[in-house]
Amino acid sequence: MKIVLFQALDDKKECVAIYLDGELLYKQLPDDLTKTWNYSKFLEDREVEYAKLYCHGKTLSDVCPDSFKEEWETINDRIKAFHRSFVEAKVSLRDNCFFDLVPDRYLLTYCDARNKITEHVLREHERPENYDHLLGIAKIAADIKHQDLNIDMKGVKITPKTRDFIKKVGSLDSYINYNIFGTKTGRLTTINGSFPILTMRKDLRKIIKPQNDCFLELDFNAAELRTVLSLLGQEQPSIDLHKWNNTNVYKGKLTRAEAKKRMFAWLYNPNSEDQLTKRFYDRGKIKDRFFSNSLVKTIFNREIKSDDYHAFNYIIQSTTSDLFLKQMIKIHNFLKDKKSFISFSLHDSLVIDFNKEDLKYVPELVTMFSDTELGKFLTNVNIGKSFGEMKEWKL
Repeated sequence: MKIVLFQALDDKKECVAIYLDGELLYKQLPDDLTKTWNYSKFLEDREVEYAKLYCHGKTLSDVCPDSFKEEWETINDRIKAFHRSFVEAKVSLRDNCFFDLVPDRYLLTYCDARNKITEHVLREHERPENYDHLLGIAKIAADIKHQDLNIDMKGVKITPKTRDFIKKVGSLDSYINYNIFGTKTGRLTTINGSFPILTMRKDLRKIIKPQNDCFLELDFNAAELRTVLSLLGQEQPSIDLHKWNNTNVYKGKLTRAEAKKRMFAWLYNPNSEDQLTKRFYDRGKIKDRFFSNSLVKTIFNREIKSDDYHAFNYIIQSTTSDLFLKQMIKIHNFLKDKKSFISFSLHDSLVIDFNKEDLKYVPELVTMFSDTELGKFLTNVNIGKSFGEMKEWKL
């Protein structure tokens, strides 16, 4: 197949423009585009390879060939200067297309340089085994980035503990920009300047309101512990796992809260000598299967350099994260033609901005989320008029 290398000039669906063969093309694009640096929304239905996924999210500067680095930095600094000027002038790149704000001569030089680095990466790096999975996550992250959160600060009580966060939120645009390469294990982080959904105080979650009728939250019950069970070849209990552990591991001698605390103390402490827990949950068996030569490789083909101390936690955290993200991709694809949509995720919790017209799909969504490659994970379902007022929904 002929390689047609190009660069997108913006990442928004409505800002359709590319650099191709020394020219800038707008709106009407060729059908045979094949390779570029990074994903853009207007490319979502095209079969394109993205070099940024080949190098696991590294920047163009990180992967630029040494022979071209000095020239690239000069070109890149010029584009950064345009970005700084937009910030100072309060010109929003969410409301404007980048190529409408920068003179063509600078875009041509910049995109030609990006082409050279992209070509180098595609030549020197192997296609990751989990490429398709990474692309699925990138597409969801792009959709979420270009959605505005409905932030309602009315009635929020300002206290010494909340003042700094409220001030910070007030200075930010109301959107979430996930970094899909922000951690070793694949857990999402947020990029500075976007809404800090992962670190916000629980008592302030009520400021986040849905665009539709309510929020619908799908959340695995004891996700990481269920991952451990599955990797040990055990069937998934259909009840709350902490109650199950109390009965089957601790012989009913603890409360649910005590069983949960004791199990997590073992799970997150590689040096734990809890013999009762160790006999049931064999950490060594999992490490022997997925860790060798200072490298963790999970069932989802994510590779993580590790020492012996961190290996087990990396295996479990990464496997659980990718398992969750796979379910998130399924839900995202299912909702494409619906009024409901994924608003955001919070670790192992998926929050859907839900329209009541899609009520008939709720059982299907729960089943879709629960049916994982590691077995059927019990799912908690919550609903609420704000993210801070979620209540359990018994289906």
